[in-house]
Amino acid sequence: MKNISKTLKKSALLCLIGTFFLISIDSFAQRNHGGGVKRSGGATHNRPTKPATQTRPNATRPTTTRPGSNNSGTKVTRPGNSSDSKISNRNNTNRTNTNRNSNTINRNNGNRNTNISGNTRNNINVDRSRDITINNNRNTVVRRNTVVYTRPPYVYGGYRYHSYHPYYYHPYRPYYWGPVWHPWGFFVATLAVTAIVVSVESTQYHYDQGVWYAPSNGGYTAVPAPVGGTVNNIPSGAQTVNTGTVNNYYYGGTYYEKDGNSYKVVAPTAGTIVESLPEGGKEVTIGDVKYIQFGETYYQPVQVDGKNKYEVVLVEKDK
Repeated sequence: MKNISKTLKKSALLCLIGTFFLISIDSFAQRNHGGGVKRSGGATHNRPTKPATQTRPNATRPTTTRPGSNNSGTKVTRPGNSSDSKISNRNNTNRTNTNRNSNTINRNNGNRNTNISGNTRNNINVDRSRDITINNNRNTVVRRNTVVYTRPPYVYGGYRYHSYHPYYYHPYRPYYWGPVWHPWGFFVATLAVTAIVVSVESTQYHYDQGVWYAPSNGGYTAVPAPVGGTVNNIPSGAQTVNTGTVNNYYYGGTYYEKDGNSYKVVAPTAGTIVESLPEGGKEVTIGDVKYIQFGETYYQPVQVDGKNKYEVVLVEKDK
């Protein structure tokens, strides 16, 4: 009996030692795997180990390029949203070299003359401001016509105004003869190489393509052609006008007569009809009639064959 009791005690002691040994081994295993958590239900749940360093994918936007706001081709490159990103070299836009004043024009282009006051034609400097001082007193004495007037003159203020056609008013609109022509009073700094010198009564003029010039303030001013001035050629656009006795050639307000192989400047003949008048005239009202006056020469607005024209008026003192 005593032996059995000892045996039972030894067995219980061995079981206790074995149980303690098993528990120790299990605890060691759980610690070694690092994640086992024993809950009240007795079940053990293994939680996945969280990595020490999380790697998030870079949310960098693709690089985009857009044109500058002035559509001039200047571009700004914007990188993505990375915290380390920076706008690269803003100086590449060259904004400091951009001329923002679009109203500034460099007028010194090519071979064009730069000393301009007014309009420029054919690279010749023109000063329109001098039009107000036009000297149009040359060629203002009208030559009498040999054809007898059949209409009574218009009498006003002690003068008689003779014309062959009835008065037909239409506004005075100066005519432009083309890019090589300049109206009286235009100032040019230089003349074309085609200009020639013409001497009339010891006075020198310059003639070029239907325009007469006189020296003026370091340049030349377009003037009415001097009576008696003779040239070998006149512009091809000259109009043939009949004075009642001979044909005249009319261009830019100047009348020419054929003289051998040349053309001579003459005063206008009373009764001559022209289609256009140049700049330099002024519309004046005499009684009930409006004339266009060039110095002492008067042109009456008329209508011939349904077209507006002008007739040179013969003015005489009333006896």
